[in-house]
Amino acid sequence: MNSFEDNSHQELPPEVLMRGLLRAYYWMDESLQNGLQRAGYRPRTRTQTMILIHISNGVTRAAELARALGVSRQAIQQQINDLEQDDLVTQIPDPTDKRANRIIFSERGAELINQAMETLRGAEQALAMRVGYESVSQLRKALMTDWGPVIGEQRAPGRKRSA
Repeated sequence: MNSFEDNSHQELPPEVLMRGLLRAYYWMDESLQNGLQRAGYRPRTRTQTMILIHISNGVTRAAELARALGVSRQAIQQQINDLEQDDLVTQIPDPTDKRANRIIFSERGAELINQAMETLRGAEQALAMRVGYESVSQLRKALMTDWGPVIGEQRAPGRKRSA
């Protein structure tokens, strides 16, 4: 029996952590959407906001985005095409791989991501005021810590995401 399976030393709460993580993600995403709409931007899909955040973190190839989000490259490409049609991103040839494109922000997209980051910082500040600065600090620390390999060593069929 490994330490993951042996929880006899500490009773776990009945609520599953994943439910709380999803609720937290939805809270942040909806706060982001509301902030962007107040700034004059039209609503984006959750997938599109995830793509934009990943691009801002340096993930600039469609295949990398698809892997990071656990969806097909075709699905990501459709979202990228929609973002490009709305003049938020541009696809340029990748100088290190002639078969690939890099996705970069257009001028309008750079303005949107700057507004998005400002909105997210404001949401984090509001959260800290509601639940306490120490709680948010501990949450950030727990989420940014390397959790190690996925339990069970196998991926569900169709899942491409790396942890």
